[in-house]
Formats: sequence, C-alpha cells, structure tokens
Amino acid sequence: MVARNNLFAAPPYPVEQALIKVGNNLRQARIRRKQTIEEVAERIGTGVRAVRDAERGKPSTTVAVYAALLWSFNLLSPFEELADPLMDQEGLALAFAKENRRARKGAGLDNDF
Repeated sequence: MVARNNLFAAPPYPVEQALIKVGNNLRQARIRRKQTIEEVAERIGTGVRAVRDAERGKPSTTVAVYAALLWSFNLLSPFEELADPLMDQEGLALAFAKENRRARKGAGLDNDF
C-alpha cells in the first residue's frame, strides 16, 4: 500500500486558494499570449496534463512546472524573489533579537595557580 501525502489531498485553505489563484493567473497569461496548452507544454518540455493541473492549481503539480510556466511567459523574476531572506520581516526580527542578547560578563581571570 502506497502512503498518500495529505498535503495533496487537503492542503491548508490559504495554500489551496493561493495555488488556485496562481493557476488562474497562469491560464490568463497563456490565453493573452494566444498559446494553446499543447504549445506551452511542448515549450517547457512536459505533458499537457501537467499544464492543465497547474492551471487548476492542483497541489500535486511540481514547483518545476509552475516555474517553467512562469519562465515561458517571461514572469519568472517575481518567483525568484520568493522567500528572499532580506524580505522576511519575521525572520529578520527573530535574527535581530537573537543577535542582540547581551553576553554574560565573564568571571574574569584570577591569579590563582
């Protein structure tokens, strides 16, 4: 029996909605460029089903398919900025708080030999 990834079956609602939105955006980009699913699939080197799944926001679609579709529509640069450590306000705040802890004052050296 093959273990099933629960993330694919029931992703968190915000994740599901984000994937659907990205899929709709990709579909809109393809249509505006007057390209068929078949043409786009061939250009990125995948099958028609993978492109359809991405346009539907299917959670099991690999990130490589999404990235390749963005590349094919010349929209990859925003993708490259995802999770940029310099834009991670929470992570920066946590790192800053950790760095600013005061070091304990050492006991000092003694002359006992």
